[in-house]
Amino acid sequence: MPIARVRDIDICYELAGSGPRLLKIWGTGGDLRRPPNDFDRLLAAHFTVLAFDQRGMGRSGKPARDYTMADYADDAAGLMAALGWDSAAALGYSFGGMVAQQLALRHPARVERLVLMSTTAGGAGGSSYPLHELMELDDEQRVRRFLELADSRRTPQWQRDHAALWQSLVDDGMAMLRLGADDPSQRAGSLRQLGARRGHDTWDRLPGLKMPVSVFAGRYDTVATPDAQRRMAEHIPGAGYREFNGGHLFFVQDPGAAPVIVEALAPAPD
Repeated sequence: MPIARVRDIDICYELAGSGPRLLKIWGTGGDLRRPPNDFDRLLAAHFTVLAFDQRGMGRSGKPARDYTMADYADDAAGLMAALGWDSAAALGYSFGGMVAQQLALRHPARVERLVLMSTTAGGAGGSSYPLHELMELDDEQRVRRFLELADSRRTPQWQRDHAALWQSLVDDGMAMLRLGADDPSQRAGSLRQLGARRGHDTWDRLPGLKMPVSVFAGRYDTVATPDAQRRMAEHIPGAGYREFNGGHLFFVQDPGAAPVIVEALAPAPD
């Protein structure tokens, strides 16, 4: 995959699809070595999608210092500049939604439209679950606990009744953790990402957003609760809000979600 020098790091990125420009900013632990899913392919069918490994993750640089949310936002803006993208729609998921908020606030001219999924504003608006607390668990315990938080329907009884599906979800989560396991700086980068996440707070600045904003949530998400996401949308002038039948990954759980997301990202008709 191509590499761009941005600020103090090399950023690994990929471009897929054709159409209007879309910057996709993904969640905690996001890694371009993860195989694309149906949602990724749908986006590429409608947009030219720019995705990238954020600092500390994947094959991007992992400088040995603390990271800030401003770092992540400025990295995204810097990557756009390096590729000659003056502006684009921005799609932020989970931690990537926090970065997308910071990008839209720090570099508003670069964000034409903003779609936030499974994310929160922090501060007085309410924060997402403190994922750094899960780092005390071993890998499998951490995966299992996150899967429970990601969808409140996954109760112990549900896990017993859907044992094969539950094990498949755990196996997929473990496979994600193994990406980059041979890189000794990967865990340090993950911890620095979680450290930056703890400081996320855009609440007081969100009313200043001028571009069209849509907030989408899964009604069974306990990582980023629907209540916190609804309040975030209400705090942004003119923002839309909608809930779907799923959890933290509602956009792959509810077939009705993806077309709505695509519509919100598309340029307004002339």
